Amino acid sequence: MRLDKFVCKSTALTKEQAISAIIDGEIMVNGDVITDIATQVHENNDVRQAGARLYPRPFRYLLMHKPAQTICSNIDEVYPSLFNYIDIERPQELHIVGRLDADTTGLVLITDDGRWSFNITSPNKLCPKVYRVKLRQPIDVNAKQLFAHGIQLQGETQLTAPALLTIIDEKQVLLTITEGKFHQVKRMFSSIGNKVVGLHRETIGDVTLDVSEGQWRYLTSDEIKALRQ
Repeated sequence: MRLDKFVCKSTALTKEQAISAIIDGEIMVNGDVITDIATQVHENNDVRQAGARLYPRPFRYLLMHKPAQTICSNIDEVYPSLFNYIDIERPQELHIVGRLDADTTGLVLITDDGRWSFNITSPNKLCPKVYRVKLRQPIDVNAKQLFAHGIQLQGETQLTAPALLTIIDEKQVLLTITEGKFHQVKRMFSSIGNKVVGLHRETIGDVTLDVSEGQWRYLTSDEIKALRQ
């Protein structure tokens, strides 16, 4: 964790105040004054301010049912931030794990643990995400094989990783992917001549959405561990 983030997570200081404290030489790491805000520190390092050792607050892990016409951002932009639905202390310390488009609904994970979120979003970790997809046109009969082989997206040099397509009816499918390219699901169906008209994320790894739209809850310890693997 960066030193400025560690100080924020261990005190009541804002990010700007933490940066000032570090630059002004108020922070010691393992007995040395450190003025570089980007210095990497760990939980077992002895970090002190004015002689008092700093201990970071426990990480937080949330699940939320994202409504349509909200954005996965900490602040309002063209659309309102989904954080408007979350009543929690220090929301500025949290980040969204794998963003959804404004018109996409469903499961969103939120945390302040960067290493944990990396395990979910990195394509090398092969964390499956399941989407319920509504299509404008009936699904092509060869779509299962095409998605299993990998799809050539416009502007990409490599095929997508193999994906699992489960057909519910002619215009509704479940798609399981392990990547998170920009607008990936929409672009995959566009590449086979179809258009996504509704998109909803149901699961990430072993975690399944189980709260109403606009609601959230903390993850259980088992869910946190499962997504850390």
